[in-house]
Order: sequence, then C-alpha cells, then structure tokens
Amino acid sequence: MTRSFVVSAGLLAAIMVIGVVALGVGSISVAPLDVVRTLLGNGSRLTNFAVLDLRLPRVLIALCVGAALGMSGAVFQSLSRNPLGSPDIIGFNYGATTGGLLVILVFGGGLLRVSFGALIGGIVTALAVYLLAWQRGVRGTRLVLIGIGISAILQAVNFYLIVNAKLADLSRATVWITGSLNNLGWEHFWPVIIAIVIIGPLLLVGSRWLTILEMGDDSAAALGVRVEPSRLYLIIVGTAACAAATAIAGPIAFVSLTAPQLSKKLTRGPGPGLLPAAWMGALLVLAADFVAQRVAGNGTLPVGVATAALGGAYLGWLLRRTRR
Repeated sequence: MTRSFVVSAGLLAAIMVIGVVALGVGSISVAPLDVVRTLLGNGSRLTNFAVLDLRLPRVLIALCVGAALGMSGAVFQSLSRNPLGSPDIIGFNYGATTGGLLVILVFGGGLLRVSFGALIGGIVTALAVYLLAWQRGVRGTRLVLIGIGISAILQAVNFYLIVNAKLADLSRATVWITGSLNNLGWEHFWPVIIAIVIIGPLLLVGSRWLTILEMGDDSAAALGVRVEPSRLYLIIVGTAACAAATAIAGPIAFVSLTAPQLSKKLTRGPGPGLLPAAWMGALLVLAADFVAQRVAGNGTLPVGVATAALGGAYLGWLLRRTRR
C-alpha cells in the first residue's frame, strides 16, 4: 500500500511537471513560473489567452482520456487474467469506433451524437463478446480470442465505412479514427469530465470484486461473490470508460494495454490497481501528445500516432517476453 501511494504520488508529480511545460510551450511561449501564476489567477491578458483559453482544455482532455483508458485496461486485463486483455486488443475499442463512425458518416451529428454512438457501439460489442465467450462461464483466454476475432470484423466494417464515405465527411472521420486532441476546447472537456465523474466511482466500487475474481471463479464464489453478474457489471462499466474516451478523442491506441502493466510493474502490488493505472494512462497520453506536437512542428500530428508507435514497440517486447 505504501509503495502504491508513493508511485501514485510520483506519477501525479510527473503529470504536473509535464502539464506545466506543455502549457508554456507553443507559438506564444510562457515561462513555467508564469504558467503557475496564470493557473492561480494572476496572469496577464496574453498568458491567460495562451494558457487558459488555448492550451489548458487540451491538457485536461488528455488527462481525462488517458485516465479513462488506463482504468478500462486495468479492468479487462484483470478480468481476463491476461496482459493482452485490453479494450483495444479484444475489440471493445473498435466497437466504440464503429459506433462513432456510423454517426459521423451515415447519420450525421455533432459531439453529443458521436459520444452516444461510441458508447452504444462499445457496449453492444462488449455484450456480443461476452455472449460468444460464454461456455458455462467466461474464461479469460476465450474472452481474448473471441475479442480478437470480433475486432478484426469491426476493423473491416470501419474501413468499409471510410472507403464509401462522402468526401465532405472523410477528413473528419479520418482524423477522429486516428485518435487526435487537435481542435478540442472547453466545450469538449465538460462531457468527458462528467463521464469520468460518473464512471470512475462505479469502477472503483467494482475493484473489490476484481481482486477476488483474480483468484479464480471457484474461489470467488466461495467468498460470496456472484461471479457472472459481477463480471458483466465490470465489462459494461469498463467498456463505458473506454467508449467515453473514444467519443472525445477517437481510438487512441495501446494506452489501455500499456498503462496498467507499467503501473503494476512500478507498484508491484496485488489487485487491478485502478488508480495507479489511471495516473499512468493520463501521463502517457499527455506526454505522447506533447511529443507529437513537437515532432509535427505545427501541432497537427494526432496523438494516436505517437501512442501507436510506443505501444507497438511495447507489444512486440511483451510477445517476445511471453514466448520465452
């Protein structure tokens, strides 16, 4: 518990440092001390515009999206008892993407409709994977394999939607499906923070069941946990967290895979470790977005490109280590 607290404090400190740097770097440069003064309400008109109006919404959205993906990944990796059991591997992320793309390309609509479509797509996909994986209960390996198959089908559906899209909607869909924080403002922040405030406590409530479910279904049942209702609850709430992040920023790849594992390596503690995974996810998205802006020069490179590069290397290392 002490180590987990220290790790969480360290991650939060790193988030604060990178956040201050990210708020100060750009076409209008602001010194770190001036960033802090501006956040405390003592900034000038120029620093207020640069920090509070232009950059702060993007930083806060990155933190919320990363935290949601980190917690979602921790839930599914714990449920499946498999390091590959994250939403972007077993298809739930692709389900949310399909729902959002259908709204953008077929039905048309703004942020609220896209968010609703992503949420419905993610939950429907989660329920489909759960039912297909059911065989006198749901085993972790079967859940992962069924999810990988469903994700392949959904990727084909997503590509079909993009290929047959109207030219006017194509650019918006292409940027969204890559995972991007570009052009996001305060109007995009409020929906995601409301979703986190609602879903976060629901995940934390279910974390006590996750710790027991990791011991095995028979042991969990012997300890008084209703195994399948608890698992279904966690799947739905975990999918909702992933879908909320996807609705705002698009499918940012590999964060839900890497964040829980990196935080677990640092804490070395039992259980899912939802809060350390949330801080690690927030740190990864914030750092990846900062790097993506610096590499692109003009800030147009989607954050999903940076996380995909990082996550792809990590996945290769993980598969090699698992093979050994």
